Amino acid sequence: MATAPKIKDEKTLTGPQKAAIFMLAIGADDAAPLWEMLDEDEIREMSQIMSSLGSVQAGTVEKLLVEFASKVSGTGALVGSYESTERLLMRFLPEDRVNAVMDEIRGPAGRTMWEKLGNVNEAVLASYLKNEYPQTVAVVLTKIRPEHAARVLACLPEDFALEVVTRMLRMESVQKEILDKVEQTLRSEFMSNLSRTNRRDSHELMAEIFNNFDRQTESRFLASLEERSRESADRIKALMFTFEDLGRLDPGSVQTLLRAVDKNKLAVALKGASDALRDLFFANMSERAAKILREDMEMMGPVRLKDVDEAQTTMVNIAKDLANKGEIMIASDSSDNELIY
Repeated sequence: MATAPKIKDEKTLTGPQKAAIFMLAIGADDAAPLWEMLDEDEIREMSQIMSSLGSVQAGTVEKLLVEFASKVSGTGALVGSYESTERLLMRFLPEDRVNAVMDEIRGPAGRTMWEKLGNVNEAVLASYLKNEYPQTVAVVLTKIRPEHAARVLACLPEDFALEVVTRMLRMESVQKEILDKVEQTLRSEFMSNLSRTNRRDSHELMAEIFNNFDRQTESRFLASLEERSRESADRIKALMFTFEDLGRLDPGSVQTLLRAVDKNKLAVALKGASDALRDLFFANMSERAAKILREDMEMMGPVRLKDVDEAQTTMVNIAKDLANKGEIMIASDSSDNELIY
C-alpha cells in the first residue's frame, strides 16, 4: 500500500489544510472547544482533510504556527490518518457522531451526498436501488450526472428501469422535504454500509489476488506463505472460496463433499447457512438422511457463532482439497468460464 506523501512546502497548503494541521498540533484537549464550535459539515470536512494529510514535517508545523512554536517544536512530525483522526474525535464527540463522520469520509469522494453517489460504481448503486420504489430511484438518478445515471439504468432489470424512466419523464420539481428524506436514507443506509464494506481486511485483498493466480503460481505462493505464517495462509485459502460459494457446486460435487464431511460438522455449518444453501444440500441427500439431519439441527438448539464459523471453514477447506485432487468442480463467478482444479 502506498504511503501518503510528505508535505514539504507550507506555501502550497490550502487554508483548510492549515487548519487541520493546527488542530492536530495543539492536541485533543486544547482543540476540543474549537471542535465544539464547528457544525456537522465543517467537522466532516476537517476530518476528511486530517485523515489524508500524511506526514507533516515539524519544520512546516513551526512555520505555520509561529505563535505556538514553543509547544510544537518538540512534537516532531505529525501523521494524519484515519486512525489518528478517529482517536482524536473520540476524545470530545459522542461515539455515534464519530462513527457517522468516519463512515462518510471512508466512503466515496465528494463534498455533497450527490457528489459521493456519483462516484459509486454503477453496478453497486444499481444493486441497492433495484430494491427501492421506482419513484425514489427516479429522484436519485435526476441528481447524479447523466452519464452515470445511464450506466446505472443499464444495470437495472429492464422492466424496472423502464418504469424509472417513465417516472423521470413525468417528474416535476421535487419538494425539499422529500429530497432531504431521500438523501438522509441514502446516507444512513447505503453510504454507511458501503463505507463499512470498504474497510477491507488485508487477507481479503490477498485472497482476491490469489484467486487470479494460475494454479501453479497459487500453490507456490501458498506453500511459501505456509512456511512463514500458517495462520495467514489458512485465512487466505478460506477467503478465496467462501462457504456460500459452495452453492455454485454441481449436484455431483455436492454429493462428493457430503461423503467427505463429518455429519456433526455439517449440521453445525448448516445452522448458519442461507435457506438456499441448506436446500441445496438437503436436495442431494436421500429423504431419510435429510430428515435425520434436520432433526439433529433442531435438537442442537442455539449454536455459538464461533462454532458455526469453524464448521463452515472446515467444509470450505475440504471442498478446496477435493477440488485440488480433481474430485469436485468449482465454477467461477463468470457464467462463461468454469475453473477445474
